[in-house]
Amino acid sequence: MKDITRYLCTRFLLIGILYSVIAVLPVAAQEKQSNNKQDNEIIIEKKFEDLNYRLDQLEKALDDIQWYNKVGDVALIDKVFHVGPPPAKIKNPTAMGARNPVKFWSYIFIPQKIDRNKKYPLIILPHGGVHADFTTYHTHIVREMIAQGYVVIAPDYRGSTGYGKKFYEQIDYGGLEIEDVHTCRDYMIENYDFIDEDRIGIVGWSHGGLIALMNIFEYPKDYAVAFAGVPVSDLITRLGYQGDDYAKEFSADYHIGKTVNEDVEEYKKRSPVWNVQKLKTPLLIHTNTNDDDVYSLEVENLIHALKAEGKKFEYEIFKDAPGGHSFDRIDTKLAKQIRVKIYKFLDEYLHPPHPITSVSELMKAGYR
Repeated sequence: MKDITRYLCTRFLLIGILYSVIAVLPVAAQEKQSNNKQDNEIIIEKKFEDLNYRLDQLEKALDDIQWYNKVGDVALIDKVFHVGPPPAKIKNPTAMGARNPVKFWSYIFIPQKIDRNKKYPLIILPHGGVHADFTTYHTHIVREMIAQGYVVIAPDYRGSTGYGKKFYEQIDYGGLEIEDVHTCRDYMIENYDFIDEDRIGIVGWSHGGLIALMNIFEYPKDYAVAFAGVPVSDLITRLGYQGDDYAKEFSADYHIGKTVNEDVEEYKKRSPVWNVQKLKTPLLIHTNTNDDDVYSLEVENLIHALKAEGKKFEYEIFKDAPGGHSFDRIDTKLAKQIRVKIYKFLDEYLHPPHPITSVSELMKAGYR
């Protein structure tokens, strides 16, 4: 297996280098043909943009191979192609297939030793990032979940990287991506008889935390429990402290298409803090005071809003925990202790067959 992986990685790297050369050659040729400096700059910028999408696809392909090395000893791994709602924006509504559902990929991890005649709990694990994807960054978390007897599905919902420009520009942050992730729940119930539809949880960090929150707000009966770690909670507040470049990701013509000032209600609709009245699902929230990505102030606003609505939930505000935004996902002892707390909370509602109750059990489950 290692030899095969090494061979495939080498081939992919060579292909990537070849793509780089191919992308640059037409630019050089064009520069000789045109005396217009501005035209040449536009062509060069377009070529580099195309190259970036190719490199994202290459990176995705390489990382997909690594899943088998990192988790293949404990899990059956699959990557499935399924659908969510039609695109949020349709350039030509009368074109053939214009309103077809958006197709996207999801990773499925199934414990190798399950008895398929029994029922097992499911965890839906959406990734974070404005434009990002599900990667082996989550290796230890997936291994820990698998060891407890959870089945895991992790979607690369619309807007994820690694699938080309068209899919990248289908992003709908806080919008139809929520529906994409919810379709993963339905997909698993429809296709795997051993999934217990009464024991389904959703777990996410950062942008994935926003997706977890919005899923339980919109579909409270479909989830038994949720965990939201350092969740993006209020896009209006967030865009205020993240700056213009970040805001442009949202006001792009292929995305929301308007700034916060131009349509504040649209940004409220996509933000958990403005939807807290819908909470009915058991929920745990974590934030960290030295988080330099999702400021704790933003998450504390969510906590205050939930309290103001009289909602029952659990939360913990960690004081300057090492790791900042990733404080409970890294491999420090503290991060492992915190993950044990998270698993204990999930276990109360999902009842996995082999719950993790200590760091030593977590180490045995998630690390080699």
